[in-house]
Amino acid sequence: MERHYGLDWLRIGAFGLLILYHIGMVFVPWGFHAKTAQPLPWVVVPMLAINSWRLLLLFVVSGYASRALLVRGDGTGDFVANRTLRLILPLLFGVVVIVPVQPWVELVTQHGYPHGFGYFLAHDYFRFATISGIALPTWQHLWFVGYLWIYTMLLALAVALVGRRSFQPVFDRMFGGVLVWLIPAAWLVLVSAWLFPGVAPTNDLVDDMVSHAQYLPGFLFGFALAGSTTGLAAMRRWWPWALGVGLLCYALVAAIELRWPNSSSPAWPWGILFASARAVQGWSMIVALIGLADTYLNRDHPWRRALTEAVFPFYLVHQTIIVGVEGWLLHFGLPRVAEFAILVVATLCGCWIFYAVGRDIGWLRPLIGLRPRVRKDGMR
Repeated sequence: MERHYGLDWLRIGAFGLLILYHIGMVFVPWGFHAKTAQPLPWVVVPMLAINSWRLLLLFVVSGYASRALLVRGDGTGDFVANRTLRLILPLLFGVVVIVPVQPWVELVTQHGYPHGFGYFLAHDYFRFATISGIALPTWQHLWFVGYLWIYTMLLALAVALVGRRSFQPVFDRMFGGVLVWLIPAAWLVLVSAWLFPGVAPTNDLVDDMVSHAQYLPGFLFGFALAGSTTGLAAMRRWWPWALGVGLLCYALVAAIELRWPNSSSPAWPWGILFASARAVQGWSMIVALIGLADTYLNRDHPWRRALTEAVFPFYLVHQTIIVGVEGWLLHFGLPRVAEFAILVVATLCGCWIFYAVGRDIGWLRPLIGLRPRVRKDGMR
């Protein structure tokens, strides 16, 4: 497979938006590990512009990348080993080293936890118990990495069972036209509005069927799309229409949110309409973004390689920086504009320092999701 630079740029942009989204979580009325003293309800409206597709897009792009890795590797066993090294090691490192600050800040600022971070780490974090409703230890935002590894292992098992048979022609015929947009959108409406109405994701793997019903099919769709020239061609053709529908659905979602702010159950039929419009918005924007990336962004640039490598370390550490800095800022009672500016600068600088230091330390590279350094003699 040739490398699709457009999907690389899309992955970089999606992770960048995710970082800004998590900074925004500090300021909305929704629950989060660190909150500003006075949340702003209106911030929910711009957050809803990306809320429905930000994570699903990452799973689709991850499925696409998995196809490329499998094709270029030395078989399914090599693929499993590679994905386990690149996902499980950073996940374990994150749970043990990166994440603990987050539940500590949440406990201190929202639940009156009386102890310092050193005491928390030594006595409470590894107790395998629940404190004020928070199960410890925890993976927090790194649930994405755990889910991705599970989906990857299921994919590898399916590939091993299928063998030389291929369902690619079926996918190409089914999704080679407008159905590449309509069928997944209909499935997401079914999941959000009918199968799991009002059910929020839990991110705990076992009791999170609403997430698996969206993210696993999205991951498998991305895997199949990587081998489908007709599927990509359909997205190139339909992306302007998908973008228009996505924007219209977002306008409806925003209007319902403004009428029933921060409500999980608006009056009937607006709740069903909200969930349906949000689902259609989500997949329409994914079709539009992939179509745009395939049409205009499938070209290399000197920055692409470094940014492609940096996004995973950025993801690992960004939320800990956001939560830790906001927990510290709460002591000063700053205006929210100042809080936001400081969080953006501190998060970007902290993420870059984390990546820049980690990439130059050989033993640390696999722990932050980077390939082991290859010496000039070819040894690792």
